[in-house]
Amino acid sequence: MTVLRNPGVPTETGQPTEQLLSPVNSHTEWDPLEEIIVGRLEGATIPSDHPVVTCNVPPWAGRLQGLAAGLRYPRMLVEQAQEEIDRFVTLLESLGVTVRRPDAVDHRRRFATPDWSSRGFCNTCPRDSMLVIGDEIIETPMAWPCRYFETHSYRPILKDYFRRGARWTAAPRPQLTDELFDPDFRVPKDGEPMRYILTEFEPVFDAADFVRAGRDLFVTRSNVTNRTGIEWLRRHLGTEYRIHEIESRCRTPMHIDTTFVLLAPGKVLINPEYIDPDRLPGILDSWDVLVAPEPDPIDERLLKVTSMCGKWLSMNVLMIDERRVIAERHHTGMLRALEKWGFEPIPCDLLHYAPFGGSFHCATLDVRRRGSLQSYFD
Repeated sequence: MTVLRNPGVPTETGQPTEQLLSPVNSHTEWDPLEEIIVGRLEGATIPSDHPVVTCNVPPWAGRLQGLAAGLRYPRMLVEQAQEEIDRFVTLLESLGVTVRRPDAVDHRRRFATPDWSSRGFCNTCPRDSMLVIGDEIIETPMAWPCRYFETHSYRPILKDYFRRGARWTAAPRPQLTDELFDPDFRVPKDGEPMRYILTEFEPVFDAADFVRAGRDLFVTRSNVTNRTGIEWLRRHLGTEYRIHEIESRCRTPMHIDTTFVLLAPGKVLINPEYIDPDRLPGILDSWDVLVAPEPDPIDERLLKVTSMCGKWLSMNVLMIDERRVIAERHHTGMLRALEKWGFEPIPCDLLHYAPFGGSFHCATLDVRRRGSLQSYFD
């Protein structure tokens, strides 16, 4: 863990503490995992039909979502996902990982800013709203209005980490007014120039559009992350870090962790539909580029209709260390591929988490991994 080079935080007497050993320390996606935050399903609410939310789904699904927005998720969906996330937490703890959970929230409660009002969504995916860089946790400026106050459910954890020595930063809270969203947006067809629903009115980004390899970060521009958001993070981190953009062929991009997945030093997993290996940043020329196998089909009709994610959620794995990796039990093709590439897959069930935003990587935020800041490309 990293020793902070500061005098600590004030005590109740107003005097600073001694130097603190930060409980937050994570530089990569693969260093040995020691502590993690796992999201919660309680209070999950179907998100609003704001264009930035529905732009990533077919028109019929957007209309259906508009009718159901603000309602609780069906109990059957919640119960199946709850059983799986509970077993996932038990698995992590059996591997010696400390697990933290956010507070439960009633996401049906309406909230407002001076410009708009909304109900919430859920706090199932801490990977989206917070980015860990070394000993710093950054609250991200997310583009979905229904997620505006999502990090409030994590505040007890964040305050605990801060008191114990972590750095805690919040990116500028966005206005999310109409100027941020292109009113004429439509999903580009194959072969058409890429378009995004976001303008450059203000910086917005989801942390899940970034992955970390020490001093180098990789990002996809998407319908929740604009160039201004990427530039904000680049300036905030300074010259100690480099940010590289990954070009995606996905027509409705949102989050990098089903497109470009860092597995270990020198090994990256790519989505063959979204990534052209010949157009990856040159810094990756010395790395092994592993092509994800076709996902196993999912026959469960309700799951296919309600999932917020595409079929490539099979790539959404969580590294325990450089060799051990938690992956979805259903996707046997991915499990076999990971074994062939020299990893030790740990099968686990989380298939029914998809209606709430993802799988193992999405559902977690690795807070502490045993490792130090270094470059993997020099």
